[in-house]
Amino acid sequence: MVSILLMGLGGLLIGGVIAFWQQKTPRWIPISFGVLAVLALLGAYLFTLS
Repeated sequence: MVSILLMGLGGLLIGGVIAFWQQKTPRWIPISFGVLAVLALLGAYLFTLS
């Protein structure tokens, strides 16, 4: 269940990366969203292993 929620969160964060990139916001905002998305997807993967 937790892995499904983390995958959904990762998808939302990737959507945020795309949206903020298109809006020409400062570079640190989409980069930070991307890092959080990678961490959420990595956490979802690790939860599926346990």
